[in-house]
Order: sequence, then C-alpha cells, then structure tokens
Amino acid sequence: MTSQTYLSELFSLNGKVAVVTGGSSGIGRAIAGALARAGASVVVVARKEAELAATVGELAADGCRAAWVSGDLGSRDGVRAAAEKAAEAFGEPDILVNSAGINLRPPMGELGEEVWDTTMAVNLEAPYLLGQRFGPGMAERGFGRIIHITSQQAHRAFVQSGAYGVSKGALESLARSQAEAWSPYGVTCNTLVPGFVMTPLNARLSSDPEKVAALAARTMVGRNGLAEDFAGAAVFLASRASAYVTGQAIFVDGGLSVH
Repeated sequence: MTSQTYLSELFSLNGKVAVVTGGSSGIGRAIAGALARAGASVVVVARKEAELAATVGELAADGCRAAWVSGDLGSRDGVRAAAEKAAEAFGEPDILVNSAGINLRPPMGELGEEVWDTTMAVNLEAPYLLGQRFGPGMAERGFGRIIHITSQQAHRAFVQSGAYGVSKGALESLARSQAEAWSPYGVTCNTLVPGFVMTPLNARLSSDPEKVAALAARTMVGRNGLAEDFAGAAVFLASRASAYVTGQAIFVDGGLSVH
C-alpha cells in the first residue's frame, strides 16, 4: 500500500455529503472548502446570497461538488426550511458542521431579552434543531459526524462573554449529549474551540491593533489564528480517522488556552 492510498483511505471524504452552516465566511468557509477538497459534496448554508455564490463558485472552479442554501437560522421555521433545502441538494448529509453564529456582547447589566433570545436561537437552538433533523438518520445509516464551532468563552469568561459565552458553553454540552445518544451507532459529535481568529465575527476586536497584538502574545506560537488553521482538524473529525473521538472539545488556538 502506498502512502497516498493509506492517507486517502483514512481521511478521504469521497461519497460523503456535508452541510456547513456559516460556510460562506470565516472559519465556516475554510471548513467547507477543506471538506469539499477532501471529496465531500458540500452544501453551504448562510444568509447572504452573494457570499454564498462566491464560495460555491470558488469550490466549483477547483472541481468540487458544492451547492448553497440561503436561510435564516434565527427562527425555528427558518432552520427547518434550510435543512430541507440542504438535504435536497445531494441527499441526506453524513456530516453536519455548525459554524454559523452571532457575537453580540453588551455589558451584562445591559443584556436584554432580545439579545439573549437572538443569541440562543442562532448559536444554540439552530445546531440543536439541525442535529435533531439529521442525527437520527446518520445513526440509522451507521455513520455520521457532527462538528460544532464553539469558543474560548465556553470555558472561561473574558471580554464581556455575556450571552455569547453561555450559548457556546451550552453548545459543548449539546455535543456531549449528542455523542451519548448517537455514538453507539457510528455518529461522533465533537467541538472545535478557536482562539482569536481574524474573521468578520471578530471585527470589533480585529479593529484594535493593540488588543490583536496582546492576544497574539498570549499564544504559544506567537500569532493569532487564521481560518485555514481549521482545515486539517475538520477533515480529521469528518473522516473515519476520528471514529474513536467523540464528545470532545478540541482546541485549535495556538496554545492560547494553556499559556
């Protein structure tokens, strides 16, 4: 067996279907690209049609099989509608990546119900509903991968974690509950925990050079994260190579969390 054959059998996603929410920008876009280039047929779900079309166009130009669905993940009806459209593109998914999120952080004393409800709807309830829609089918077929993108705020409070931190902490608990329910049937459920990554979601911090430099100094590698840093971890968690890894929070943060 050649090394190329071995690696292909271990990590190839040929014949798999993936749904990636938030896949038109930032970490989600990098993961969608990685899964598609590893062989999966990828459905990118987000709001902005122009960004979706650009993402899928780039993947198609690379010879990948990709489609997009514009949907509102802030309401239950919107999530359900997006899920059905996503399943129509290439069939029921084998891989679900929940990367869509919002990052609203008013001071705790000013945190109102509207911000709380909106944050929980997108960051927690949408992943729950999508898991309920696709997880049982994965279990019936004997293979599935659910990957959530969480945050350092799931583990520690800083920079006004507020409702955002609560939603991400709960999302990691959701992954463990999903793992308990479906891992006996071949469905692994894990989270990837970023450090500070220069994406549109972190635009507020990215605009402050001093804070950006301070965050980079807190890592062990001396720099902040890039969206492409998540490609390898995502392919690993989506492939058969990760069959014995479930219910875990895997930090992709340059050592930020242990420095």
